[in-house]
Amino acid sequence: MEIKVFGPGCAKCRATYAAIGKVVSECGLDVTLTKEEDIMELLDCGIMTTPAVMVDGVVRIKGYVPSESEIRKLLGV
Repeated sequence: MEIKVFGPGCAKCRATYAAIGKVVSECGLDVTLTKEEDIMELLDCGIMTTPAVMVDGVVRIKGYVPSESEIRKLLGV
């Protein structure tokens, strides 16, 4: 599974990346987690609000920091 967190480096973007990293680590998932801060990449993916989370090429969350329970549900754990 590939997860990308999109955002310019703001506090909410960092919090989203950290929360997803925590859930992935706790659950022992085989996930590639990356953070994308390039504005042109965000626009190319149609992302206008951040933070945004893309899972396997599909934007699943935009504009807010997801809770750990929402992240678990998103990842199927």
